[in-house]
Amino acid sequence: MSHAIGLFLSSLALLILYLLFGLAQLWTNKPPLPPGPRRIIPWIGNLDALPRKGQAEHLHWLRLSELYGPISSVTVMGQTFVVLNDVNLAFEMLEKRGAIYSSRPRQVFCGEMVGWAQSVALSPYSDRLRVHRKNIMRILGSCSAAAQFEPMQEKESARFLSRVLQSPGDLIDHIRSEAGSLILNLVYGYNSNGQVSDPLIGLAHKVMEEFGQASRPGDYLVDLVPCLRNLTDWVPGLGFARISRQWRINLMRMADLPYAFVEHQLATKQDTGCFLAQLIQGAPDNVSIHKWTALSLYSAGADTTVSALSTFILAMTLNPEVQRKAQAEIDEAIHDNRLPTFADRSRLPYVNALVKEVLRWHPVTPMALPHTNVESDVFHGYWIPKGAIVLPNVWAFMHDTSTYPDPIAFKPERFLSLEGQIPELDPRRMAFGFGRRICPGRVLAESSIFIIIAQFLAVFRLEESQERTNERLEKSGPSFQPGVISHPVPFDFRVRARSARHEALIRGARGTHPWSESDAHTLTHLVA
Repeated sequence: MSHAIGLFLSSLALLILYLLFGLAQLWTNKPPLPPGPRRIIPWIGNLDALPRKGQAEHLHWLRLSELYGPISSVTVMGQTFVVLNDVNLAFEMLEKRGAIYSSRPRQVFCGEMVGWAQSVALSPYSDRLRVHRKNIMRILGSCSAAAQFEPMQEKESARFLSRVLQSPGDLIDHIRSEAGSLILNLVYGYNSNGQVSDPLIGLAHKVMEEFGQASRPGDYLVDLVPCLRNLTDWVPGLGFARISRQWRINLMRMADLPYAFVEHQLATKQDTGCFLAQLIQGAPDNVSIHKWTALSLYSAGADTTVSALSTFILAMTLNPEVQRKAQAEIDEAIHDNRLPTFADRSRLPYVNALVKEVLRWHPVTPMALPHTNVESDVFHGYWIPKGAIVLPNVWAFMHDTSTYPDPIAFKPERFLSLEGQIPELDPRRMAFGFGRRICPGRVLAESSIFIIIAQFLAVFRLEESQERTNERLEKSGPSFQPGVISHPVPFDFRVRARSARHEALIRGARGTHPWSESDAHTLTHLVA
């Protein structure tokens, strides 16, 4: 009997909530939310409309445009998600109305429990964020400012080629090591011995994997019901508390350890001119700001570079004719007596277009990072409540046939002025974010991708393995992993030097840029 009474009271409470919700909508007389699936139960809303774990978010949200148009919404437990599947709407909302839409949504799990709320990427729009961005822009924000790091980028790229020559079957692992090594050197002045596993690169890779899992909107119930954070671990379904504690330990160690390394270098007069050393010397007392600015730059550059370069490898494997055109351009401009440098960039228009096509063909962050609005707004006749989570579907923008004809094809020519052709929209306008949240280190990120691609194509050739060829007969096209930062699903390929002459060129570059002694031994004397 008591169970029946309880069920009756619960049903009655839900009915009252439903009626109150309907009356509130009538009384406020607000415009409607953007169209979306019908909310069956008030407050709980469209819980079943969120992407499932392991599902590609950009494809899930793209289906809403087929049903509801270029702007749609779902509401889950009082939280409204606004999905933009049209690039012009994204520019209008996130750039022209950037004063409203430049903040980040509260992420209880990733931001507060794990600790990423202190980073540039997840910080709300605030004075602290403006200091972060000012620091990055001052040192990296323009082509002329970022050029100070070009010799370092060329050196790390040459070392990468040497690692690939030694063990070509480990190419993707070398890409990961190269990206980590470059960013650690640039941000912290930290040298890793690329021929062995480095503890700091390993820690950084682990932290970035955990960030990818922690930051997916709607994946953790505590983000929708923050009060769950206060419940104890033994409550069923609350294992996220234990996970967040371990991930927080790793994140804080990644913030503290390389910072202590730079302080040690400065104290022992071993300044390398790295990014963090310049920050500390400019304002020694801003420890927390500098620590998180540096870590944010690392987190923004390392895994995203791995994603872009892995996509490049896949694209070249599947499109040998594009690879041949790029190599022909490099051979004509530079010949085969040296590696390309940044000084050659203006003479390599096809390679520059290839870099753009890598960023378009499969964007590193298919759903970007979510925005939120600091005040309510009416946008194209729709009500956007304060605190809505705005999801720009960058993958959809990059594959819109009205912007990019034949979007599935990998065609660098689309960005060249050939025979009077007008180049298609530069994907860099979308690949690095929007408005006031655009990536402040984008100049450095894109230049790093360029120099590695140019030097790799100068000396190596990528081919499909027989296994991959057979697989493609059974499947249609490449596939990519879900996540905030998306990588290609592992694939088979072969890589080899283009000729004995090119192999000698790699060995010569290794002599010009010999391995430095690893700084890993210094870490053991710093943060425990």
